[in-house]
Amino acid sequence: MDIIKYTEEHNIFRQTVRKFFEKEVIPYVDEWEEAGIVPRSVWKRMGDEGFLCMDVPEEYGGLGADFLYSVILVEELVRTNHAGLAAPLHSDVVVPYITSFASEDLKRKYLPGCISGDIITAVGMTEPNTGSDLASIRTTAVEDGDHVIINGQKTFISNGIICDLLVLAARDPKVENPHQAVDLYLVEAGTPGFEKGRKLKKIGWHSQDTAELFFTDCRIPKSNRLGQKGGGFLMLMDKLQQERLLVCVMAVPAAEYILEMTIKYCKERTAFGRPLSKFQNTQFKIVEMAAEAKLGRTFLDKLVMDHMEGKNIVVEVSMAKYWMSEMAMRVADGCLQLHGGYGYCEEYPIARAWRDMRVMQIFAGTNEIMKSIAAKFMGL
Repeated sequence: MDIIKYTEEHNIFRQTVRKFFEKEVIPYVDEWEEAGIVPRSVWKRMGDEGFLCMDVPEEYGGLGADFLYSVILVEELVRTNHAGLAAPLHSDVVVPYITSFASEDLKRKYLPGCISGDIITAVGMTEPNTGSDLASIRTTAVEDGDHVIINGQKTFISNGIICDLLVLAARDPKVENPHQAVDLYLVEAGTPGFEKGRKLKKIGWHSQDTAELFFTDCRIPKSNRLGQKGGGFLMLMDKLQQERLLVCVMAVPAAEYILEMTIKYCKERTAFGRPLSKFQNTQFKIVEMAAEAKLGRTFLDKLVMDHMEGKNIVVEVSMAKYWMSEMAMRVADGCLQLHGGYGYCEEYPIARAWRDMRVMQIFAGTNEIMKSIAAKFMGL
């Protein structure tokens, strides 16, 4: 029995999204990978189709849709075999900070553009010397009358080049408690003192414009702060459950998609006069990987439903993020091996899938941090 009960509307949405990606994304992926960025026009077409920020309430121009629509979109995006179009980051990681914690004025100012694709967002947490330890960020926000002056640097920021609006984590240097010193602010691109640095060259995710960001006496209105002063750390903790769950939503379908393409390859490719799929070693390897993917699917679907029911599943999501990202990497590596030398050639999709998979064990909190979180809650 299926854990997730998709409605007919969900199934129709899946077909609509798949057709959109087949027409508007897949034919251009190689071009975007070479350019190192996805054009804004695609974001706008996503917005025109209603594919961005689908959970935002109707009063702000959204659909008020349930989380399954986001799950479906991520699963279909995975099948395009590229990671440059970071719509899930925008819709399901960054914009929820605005929807949940921004003032009414800020919601009405920014949410319609986020939904339409006219505003692309990013989140600035990671710094050159601070990754998963958010309480140790060094970027400062000093109050000056009705404004806040920001100084510091962020790095590894997805959508860093293309973003119009940044959710920025910064600390008040006057507050000693590191967990109470952090606040979140909305900073518009083009604000004096906010500069976008170089686009980082990465092993994978070539079409994702990951960048460095710099802040030098960047002055923004104090009203751009999200929530109450000193509440930034708790806001980040509140939203990290969904962010890490989204990594799982990417990892399991990616493993399934990679297996699908590899099984097809092994049925078509011959060696010693017969298809690779007829060799016992190939069969055993595929069965082993398929079993892991099915285990991941069952675990994932249960977590999605628990998350939608509002349950606190921080421990389970931490476990899942670590296990599913490593499982997907094992599958990608095993499938590349079955492709032989061709798997190491860029003309075969498994090559991109393999190198794009590795970062899932790092972002949204490294897998080592995931294990530490689980261990802490287990009383170890």
